Amino acid sequence: MLMHNTAPDLRDAAMAARRNAYAPYSNFKVGAAMRAASGKIYIGANVENVAYPVGTCAEEAALAAMIVAGETEVIEAYVIADAPEPVPPCGACRQRLKEFGKDDVTVWMGTTDGKEEATTIGDLLPGAFDAGYMARS
Repeated sequence: MLMHNTAPDLRDAAMAARRNAYAPYSNFKVGAAMRAASGKIYIGANVENVAYPVGTCAEEAALAAMIVAGETEVIEAYVIADAPEPVPPCGACRQRLKEFGKDDVTVWMGTTDGKEEATTIGDLLPGAFDAGYMARS
């Protein structure tokens, strides 16, 4: 776990996105905010579907918004949920974060009651599969 100052603007953006999550089946609402290299913040919320596992993670939605806006690099991320402890991104979202962020990018995880932890993309996904493995393709 990293120890440095939180990113209040990212936390606030993720919290706002979480309020709009569509989670009628699990009632587990998640919000995410990605700070792109430009400094702009992109947000996303989870979107469930009655046909599990069809749905969208909050991190996935925020990254998609960033890509649609023409940006391809995350320099900081924040994920928030109403849970007893900060919730890390799922495995698929760890790989998504790795696609658009360097190993040292800070990923904040927070709860709606104020608990926070920070880690990095590299710590979330050690030994990640990346484009280097495709060099001969």
